[in-house]
Amino acid sequence: MTIFAGRFAGRTAIVTGAASGLGRAVAARIVAEGGRVALWDLNEAPLAAIHAEIGAAHREVLDVADPAAVERATAASHAALGRVDILICSAGITGATAPVHEYPLDSWRRVIDTNLTGLFHCNRAVVPLMLDGGYGRIVNVASVAGKEGNPNASAYSASKAAVIGFTKSLGKELAGKGGPGGIVANAITPATFESPILEQLPESQVSYMRGKIPMGRLGEVEESAAMICFMASEECSFTTAATFDTSGGRTTF
Repeated sequence: MTIFAGRFAGRTAIVTGAASGLGRAVAARIVAEGGRVALWDLNEAPLAAIHAEIGAAHREVLDVADPAAVERATAASHAALGRVDILICSAGITGATAPVHEYPLDSWRRVIDTNLTGLFHCNRAVVPLMLDGGYGRIVNVASVAGKEGNPNASAYSASKAAVIGFTKSLGKELAGKGGPGGIVANAITPATFESPILEQLPESQVSYMRGKIPMGRLGEVEESAAMICFMASEECSFTTAATFDTSGGRTTF
């Protein structure tokens, strides 16, 4: 992994789902590249551990599906950081693995509440701070499942498709707003990569997803983290309302 020293010097970020997987990798890299980060996650113990490990500026334990909790966390993180330049929405769950006619209603609601509505809460709370500050980079983590749909994963696929549509709408709303650096919002669509989230899935589902990737392997979390850090940087200034593909050739549209 190549570290671009100073790339995020003077910048601040909120990263959701920061206790593990992609969120953790992105938060660590932003700090390593000079940024100050507020870590958000529902899991308190691993969140405290990553906070100490990478030297993050702040942390908040919350469920992003709770709008009041998101508003409180946004205010606290803004106070701790002084401003919010970057939002990385990585919090998400897979939900049940089942065909639609057998899909548990409680799992459907929880997946949509976390992956879509929770992401909406975070964007809704942070965008005004970026408008006030005249600068912003938003990266919403979607999935190849949102482009193609994975069988027996209807809630997850639907939520990630909605994240793509939501981000396209938001990016167009924000285009041309802010100062010279502007405010842009983009989504990333990773294929399956090695992550603790795979523990939520049966091996048969993981094997199916691996088999769909032309490169014949799962991704590495650092590969998607590198893409996100470009998307979150000042260099990403003329692309908004877009999806960035890290799928090993599975989805190139």
